[in-house]
Amino acid sequence: MPTSPERDFPEARGGCQCGAVRFAVAPGPGSAGVCHCRMCQRATGNAFAPLYEVPGARVTITGQPAEWASSNISVRGFCATCGTPLYLRTGDTFEFMAGCLSPDFPFAPQDQGGMESRMGWLDALSALPAHTTRPDLLAVVVSHQSKED
Repeated sequence: MPTSPERDFPEARGGCQCGAVRFAVAPGPGSAGVCHCRMCQRATGNAFAPLYEVPGARVTITGQPAEWASSNISVRGFCATCGTPLYLRTGDTFEFMAGCLSPDFPFAPQDQGGMESRMGWLDALSALPAHTTRPDLLAVVVSHQSKED
């Protein structure tokens, strides 16, 4: 859970892969950060969790996310149908996974937390060869994901 500085954000929309759970966040103050803690690594199946933090009063959720108490203070929300991790909720504060936000949302992390668990290999990523998705692969893949906002 980063402690990023707050700034004003536009409306945010997003949801899970299958479309069963959608959310909207009204415009206003929020924070964007990256958490490297071991709990976030395990919850996302990734090296870190990019999180958009907002007060719950501005959040509208449609569909029924499943929740699991990952600690004594927080629950993790996810889609029970497709398994997409959606948010971390502590009290009335939501931290939405950035990958679930619509692609045009201006997510730009301002802070990193949980550095004691940061994976050392992350430093080498920018030096690796990089490429777009192979056209031959794009030609045969049929996505079952819902349309994004």
